[in-house]
Amino acid sequence: MLLIFGGTTEGRIAIQVAEEAEKPFLYSTFGLEQRINLVHGLRITGAMEAADMIRCIDNQGVRLIVDAAHPFALNLHRNIEQAASERQVPVIRLERNYDMPTTHNDDIVYVNDYQEALTYLNSVPRRKVLFLTGLHTIPKFQDYWQPIPERCFFRILNRDESRAKALSYGIPESQLLYFNEANHDEELYHLPTPTPDLVVSKESGKSGYFASKVEYARQVGATLLVIRRPPLSEAWTEVSGPWGLRLAIERLYPDFFDLHCGYTTGSCATAAAKAATLRLFGKDVDDALPIHLPDGEQIRIPIHISTPDGYAEVIKMAGDDPDVTQGRIVAASVRLTHEYGITFRAGVGVGTVTLPGLGLPVGGPAINKVPREMITYEVMGLLNRYAPHRGAEVTISVPDGEELAAKTFNPRLGVVGGISIIGTSGIVKPFSHEAFVSSIRKEMQVAQAMGEQRIILNSGARSLKTMQDLYPDASNNAFIHYGNFIGEALKLTQELSVGKVALGLMIGKAVKLAEGHADTHSRKVQMNKDFVCELAHQSGCSNEIRDHIQLIVMARELLEILPPDSPFYETLLSHCTRICQQYYSAGSLTLYLIHDKGHVIATRHLNNTNKQPIII
Repeated sequence: MLLIFGGTTEGRIAIQVAEEAEKPFLYSTFGLEQRINLVHGLRITGAMEAADMIRCIDNQGVRLIVDAAHPFALNLHRNIEQAASERQVPVIRLERNYDMPTTHNDDIVYVNDYQEALTYLNSVPRRKVLFLTGLHTIPKFQDYWQPIPERCFFRILNRDESRAKALSYGIPESQLLYFNEANHDEELYHLPTPTPDLVVSKESGKSGYFASKVEYARQVGATLLVIRRPPLSEAWTEVSGPWGLRLAIERLYPDFFDLHCGYTTGSCATAAAKAATLRLFGKDVDDALPIHLPDGEQIRIPIHISTPDGYAEVIKMAGDDPDVTQGRIVAASVRLTHEYGITFRAGVGVGTVTLPGLGLPVGGPAINKVPREMITYEVMGLLNRYAPHRGAEVTISVPDGEELAAKTFNPRLGVVGGISIIGTSGIVKPFSHEAFVSSIRKEMQVAQAMGEQRIILNSGARSLKTMQDLYPDASNNAFIHYGNFIGEALKLTQELSVGKVALGLMIGKAVKLAEGHADTHSRKVQMNKDFVCELAHQSGCSNEIRDHIQLIVMARELLEILPPDSPFYETLLSHCTRICQQYYSAGSLTLYLIHDKGHVIATRHLNNTNKQPIII
């Protein structure tokens, strides 16, 4: 069992990650104020002391704790630390993003706790103070606001339960200000109170709108008094977002997710380039380095080797995705230059682009846009710190890359000499769907860049041979393998404004598509014999044929039951055409139903300008 302590924005993130496992988990909050929907989770409410947590661990078989509670929930954190220590249960701390000012400025004063905050408040003359520290901090400042309450205002959530709790603390209702989280930034500038001389806030991070509070205080000319977030146990694993949390859960509780995530080659290249740059400047490199994903989240990637001459290696970890680079070395060499900026070079095993359409310069290294941006962000950050006005040449290598490239789509995409450094999220999800569809997109873009007017889709080797015979004048780039993703491939032709599309179908995929399944993978959908019998009925087939259909195991057996001129095939293809229209309506679509022996059984053409199917 996984136990999550939440009640915060981070708690919602933890829920989303845990729900992906489709397994039971526990979600604990102090009260019911946070409105959430749990599918596989069980909610626990009420304060939990260390003894309560220990009982929960023992009774529920808790193997991992995720602390996603508010950073200032000190008593809760202490109880978690005690219970986890006694039962030897690991803890992941899902921390907020604190990429904010943390040093003393003329208009920002930091203190370590509430007592230091009170000392500061009493040391300086103030007329109006705005507290943005939350409902439960009202009693902590009672010694300051109680003598002269009209000089202090507390902003709390606009909820009946919050209002009642605040009044129970003794604060006059006239000193309460209300806000809705959805309009936080806008409401902060329209508070019904005189301009404050001092604003008090906790170091609440991005999800606590800390940046807005800093900006507000500066705009109204007030000093900002900030209470630093309290330190948490150094024994805990700290992460700062959903991907880091998922990876940490997979490491500390391997059985919770059936399939595990990994890193893209782009993330590996980024970590290697950062490590190589650090070593070039004589800096030490830890066993794992933090890098920023495209969405801003930081994750840590293990470094295999790094040397003082600006070289580093990372071992690719693809999780359970069927990736040819799993366990292979992704390396980076960094050399300083006098020209500001980053220049990329393809080392051993990284391909060179020879065709247009990939969004990369022809003749340049096959390092895609997002990995380039990730590497540039990390390396330029170090250059600006240690060697301002200098640039760097970054060479990415994959020693086994040329051999591995033969197992990828690279030869068809015009990438020669090695693999591509890819990745749009920085993380490899434990499914090959996304990678496969991304490859289809790239193949189509290359075909368009080469001037192809028609995209010819096929399901595999047998249908490819037939489609090549049907379109002998088309170049190899026009023929694209859709696997099981018929709907995704057609959506891409629509998105890319392809004017002409030809689609080759074998009988097995056709009977699934006709019923409305545009992803025909056997793990998702099986042949529905009742539906096939209904098609046979619509086609005028005899009762004997329909009884025979109920006995078949594989769809290809239909080719033995029904003669080549059976109207069944036309009926089947008409249903396929209707489904395909839902995904592609940009131009001319031709469907071919192909026999196992390679000849075409039926053809159907649809001109989407007038939506009229034509039987050929």
